[in-house]
Amino acid sequence: MSPSRQAAGQGPTANPTGSSLDRRRFLIVLGGAAAHAALAPHAAWSRKLGLPLPALQPWTLPADPPASALELARALVGAAILAPSNWNSQPWRMEVDGGSIRLLADPTRALPVTDPDRSGMLVSLGAALENMLVTMRAYGLRPTVRYFPAGDSRGPVAEVTWTGDEARRDRQLFAAIPNRRTNRRSYDGRGIFMQNRAALAAQMSEDLRLHWIGDRDQIRNVADLLQDATRAQVLDAASERERLAWMRFGDDQARERGDGVTVDDLELGGPARWFARRYFNPRSRFIGLGAGSAGKQAREAIGSSGALALLAAPRRTEFSCLTGGQAYERFALKATQLGIAHQPMNAAIEVERFRPDLARSFGAPGEHPLMLVRLGHAKRPRPSLRRAVALVASFRNT
Repeated sequence: MSPSRQAAGQGPTANPTGSSLDRRRFLIVLGGAAAHAALAPHAAWSRKLGLPLPALQPWTLPADPPASALELARALVGAAILAPSNWNSQPWRMEVDGGSIRLLADPTRALPVTDPDRSGMLVSLGAALENMLVTMRAYGLRPTVRYFPAGDSRGPVAEVTWTGDEARRDRQLFAAIPNRRTNRRSYDGRGIFMQNRAALAAQMSEDLRLHWIGDRDQIRNVADLLQDATRAQVLDAASERERLAWMRFGDDQARERGDGVTVDDLELGGPARWFARRYFNPRSRFIGLGAGSAGKQAREAIGSSGALALLAAPRRTEFSCLTGGQAYERFALKATQLGIAHQPMNAAIEVERFRPDLARSFGAPGEHPLMLVRLGHAKRPRPSLRRAVALVASFRNT
């Protein structure tokens, strides 16, 4: 990769009517109200016990650009925070300095066993970056991104600057940011219309590949592969110990930390739902049962999908992982806009020996898989928790 890359933020232009814009504003506010209602009982319980409440980021964004530079920067960082990440680890930090935002990895939130080459972390950082860019364009700003070379894990991966007085674009994707969810529920098996596939594929950049599977027999083959990969991942003691650290046993624990994934949100079935602390503890005698349960759940989840999508790059570089995360987030926001449920399922990517078989399943031998996504239709789940702007960003000269 060259020492740095610069690109002006570009994206599809939307020209909504005034009424549709009002509706989107209403949906943004409604999403925030739903998140508040979901958290209120736990906040009340913490207050009753006299415990300090951790700072959390609401699933809302200002519909219009804030007037002050500080509030604008806070809104941009707030949009970035609502991006997805592996196990909701939120591995990002941001440095705001006047009219620029530097995006950095937070090494304390890495998954070095599951993600030893930082590919997953970079995908998450790319998703956070894209949320910022979408928000800037929706606010009538023109972003410019500088990508930094690989090698310094402590330095920024990207820096964004912006200018004003642009036409407001990407407003439909912007409206989808507070409504996007990773949906782990069982899907109803309905397929994805070809025009919707085309709309999703249009979110990809030219240097990435998007492969589809919609045939039921091929979906079953991938389901078998995911079952094996998931079982192998759970039986790897070091890997499972790392993931167990991000599992939250109840809403109160999740509320205290502001990250991770609760047992309820994992949509576990059968005994695994009630005995997750033992089923997924690598020191437990029940770990074999946990591995079998997780593998079966992965197989059934893939099997219920209407379609599968594989996001891949010709080869793995830090830049392709970062831009792959950007492309995935646009893909996820477009799916949200279209009412399509989606969930990344990356066990066959994280367990390296399964990657070649996964790529071949999609007719993409030799390519580097970045994200495997199942798509379909299901009731939207509640939002996961996010740490607040004050916990992930520093501000200077604003």
